[in-house]
Amino acid sequence: MLLSLLTAAIASDADVTRILSPDGMTYVDVELTGGHLTYSAGYRQATKSGTADVCLLEASPLGFVSNVGDFSQNLTLKEISDAKQEVYEYDLRQSKQSHIKTSYTHQDFSLQNADKRNFTVDFRVGNGNIAFRYEIPVSNGNPKCIVVDRETTGFDFPAGTTAFVCPQAKPMTGWERTKPSYEEEYVLDQPIGTRSLHGQGYTFPCLFHEGERGWVLISETGVDGLYCGSHLSDGTADGLYTIAFPMAGENNGFGSTGAQFGLPGKTPWRTITLGETLKPIVETTVAWDVVDELYEPSISYKGGRSTWSWIIWQDGSINYDDQVTFINLSAQLGWEYCLIDGGWLTNIGRERMEKLFDYAKSKGVAPWVWYNSNGGWNDAPQCAKQYMYSPIVRKTEMKWLRDHGVKGIKVDFFAGDKQETIKLYEQILSDANDYGIQCIFHGCTLPRGWERMYPNYCSSEAVLASENLYFSQHSNDFEGQNACLHPFIRNTVGSMEFGGTVLQRRLHREPDKGNTRIVGDVFELGTAIAFQSSVQNFALTPRNLTENPDWEINFMRQVPTTWDETRFLDGYPGKYIALARRSGVRWYVTVLNGQKNTELKTTLDLSFLAGQTVTLLSDGKDGKSPTTQPVKIDKKGQLKVNLAAESGLVVF
Repeated sequence: MLLSLLTAAIASDADVTRILSPDGMTYVDVELTGGHLTYSAGYRQATKSGTADVCLLEASPLGFVSNVGDFSQNLTLKEISDAKQEVYEYDLRQSKQSHIKTSYTHQDFSLQNADKRNFTVDFRVGNGNIAFRYEIPVSNGNPKCIVVDRETTGFDFPAGTTAFVCPQAKPMTGWERTKPSYEEEYVLDQPIGTRSLHGQGYTFPCLFHEGERGWVLISETGVDGLYCGSHLSDGTADGLYTIAFPMAGENNGFGSTGAQFGLPGKTPWRTITLGETLKPIVETTVAWDVVDELYEPSISYKGGRSTWSWIIWQDGSINYDDQVTFINLSAQLGWEYCLIDGGWLTNIGRERMEKLFDYAKSKGVAPWVWYNSNGGWNDAPQCAKQYMYSPIVRKTEMKWLRDHGVKGIKVDFFAGDKQETIKLYEQILSDANDYGIQCIFHGCTLPRGWERMYPNYCSSEAVLASENLYFSQHSNDFEGQNACLHPFIRNTVGSMEFGGTVLQRRLHREPDKGNTRIVGDVFELGTAIAFQSSVQNFALTPRNLTENPDWEINFMRQVPTTWDETRFLDGYPGKYIALARRSGVRWYVTVLNGQKNTELKTTLDLSFLAGQTVTLLSDGKDGKSPTTQPVKIDKKGQLKVNLAAESGLVVF
């Protein structure tokens, strides 16, 4: 029921409405002052005399500007709904938790702009999570459609805050004009207000550290074909970051930078996860809590493990004989899939691909096939091109794939975040579901709640991923640091198809060529747990079966890719991560020390394994002598960890 604010006590221009999470420990304060709507947010800390507010976001602006009016200023607050608690319970097949039950406090703020046009700000406040969006009705009969030109939505951080962020690339730059592709290097502990590398702001998600006060993760979710994807602007000197829409040059300059939709309509959710520690950041499910499934799965989709020749053997391996080799490797490992990467149409051809599909089926392996998304927005030469852009051609192609037992597609080289491009993602997913095909995206944007919205969506790259280990020694030199970022930032809000776990010391088809891997073997094994994707394209090659210890290969034979539960144990972004994931009744614990020249000494709470005998894998005291041994966890569930620099530990 809406409560009218026409009473003198409530109508005051400076009244603050506080929304509390179900546990009462996360708050949002909403205020209208001088015709501008703002919010601030933080958590409540227990004290001897009760609780004290810890503000992590200072008064931050709300609103948007459209072709039918300005909804950011000269606002009048009309109504505030009663705060009500809503319980969300759902299953999620392809993320870090399989069954989620959580609750949020829901409260709406109904406003009117200077033109007497109405809109609502919809807030959901959970325990450590905040989501809000704008809802626009039809006002006075017309208009019935809108173009949102920009948002004034902001996030204002207090002085002293630092950021862990990935710069947004300029459009139509990089290799074959394929950027932005969310593949820039993160900057760590950067003072707020620092200009981004390219002057275009930062890609979502963005992590902020406020010293002893705590941590804040900013992102968005629920982006579909009715809106564009967004990112954060550069920050002002005093720490205000605002929502930035796509750059004009994205998609080869084609399409609007704004968003067009019919009324009544809604914007995507802006999400905030916050807390005194990193635990709520790593364990958040807000990206999926507030969105809905958009269609039913046409079949029962399954995750799994996959080989792919390209990551180490590169373009020359996309031929019939080498693909047979990697299908055989999947069969030897007991893995479900094999990815046939770019170049197959030219090098193998359709007729022989059908024979390859039949061979895979005979070995109990299901193929995945790579496609170039290219319509007219980049120069990437890899075939198959122009099959995913046109709906008529796309459906014909997907029928061919389904009829020959292909279970998934990997589509590469997208064009940015314009609504035109977001529509293409949605169209590919929707059509693929009609034919029982899962989708992985590469050279692409961040997934925004897509694991729940699109049941055949699997994963996205959207990170400086494993291919860069092949291409540059620099990426190998900083693999440890980067691996210890992703569980806190990129991978915590969406599935991440990194394509890692490299067990060769040299990254090349030939044994004495290529860049050199720096981190330990068990570190690499641990990334199979630390990096979450329901289908993992691992970087193993036939050489690993003879060159690596049997116990390393046996671990990779059985490591899960879908998880029922995830727990943060310890860590600091870019330094180290200790993470536990459960698959069925079995727990897997990974500890990655990404620091150079610095040992990691910590004690982990493994109370869920108390008194049990487990297998412990370690890179050894020197970080280069991998070992396996049985270990009994004490009755208190304590495990002391002493890890060399750039080494790892796994318990299962």
